[in-house]
Amino acid sequence: MRTLPPTPGPGPTGDCPVTLSARELPADVSVGAHSHDWAQLTYAADGMVRVSADGSSWIVPPQRAIWIAPHIEHEVTMLEPACLSPLRVHASRNPFPGQTCRVVEVSPLLRELIAALVAAGDGLPQPRANLVGELILDEMVRAPSRPIRVPLPRDKRLKGLCAALMDAPDDSRTLGDWAQAAGASERTLARLFERELGMSFGQWRQQVRLAHGASLIARGLPLWQVAQQLGYASQSAFTAMFRKTFGSTPTAFFAGERQRR
Repeated sequence: MRTLPPTPGPGPTGDCPVTLSARELPADVSVGAHSHDWAQLTYAADGMVRVSADGSSWIVPPQRAIWIAPHIEHEVTMLEPACLSPLRVHASRNPFPGQTCRVVEVSPLLRELIAALVAAGDGLPQPRANLVGELILDEMVRAPSRPIRVPLPRDKRLKGLCAALMDAPDDSRTLGDWAQAAGASERTLARLFERELGMSFGQWRQQVRLAHGASLIARGLPLWQVAQQLGYASQSAFTAMFRKTFGSTPTAFFAGERQRR
């Protein structure tokens, strides 16, 4: 995987609190770990990205974006080719005080406002740029949040295991199989999962699969293909796990989201 530096360009100011610098990126490219003096809403209109920040990871489909507070180190990985369009927000205009990261739904209005900044580049007159920025901030505050958070480990014995499963959520190897590759006993790895991530290996892998699955469904992939890609024995097995976590079937869950949008 190729690692790129953050997008260059001016940050926001008190007079112009929202700026944007978009760029087209291919799949399997990572914007390496970095932080900013300003906050950022990481968004891609036409592809999925994975954002790692504050000890967790989120799979972010086009209908969602992730808010990252100032000075929080984060890394962005492109799961598909997309136009990465990070909004930079001046620290004094933080719409989510006290929160380091927050996944928000991107409403049609917010999507069009971001698209207007992308299309204009640096050519938007200052008064109009400020008006668009104020509308964006107002719309962000109103945006509901429905994240699927995947906690990340610090122990080096778990890091490689977790990274591999996030890249290939359909991998069905047992914890014992992973223990041989990690050079640790199965019991040791089981203890590390409980201590560092607060859940068992099976529960953590389920969270990874649900995060990927929810993003694939949001993009319109049929349920049977989602189940197949994630390593479930059948569509019904995936649906049962989804209902257990979210309290409804995938079809009902995303029908409700579409009605809200």
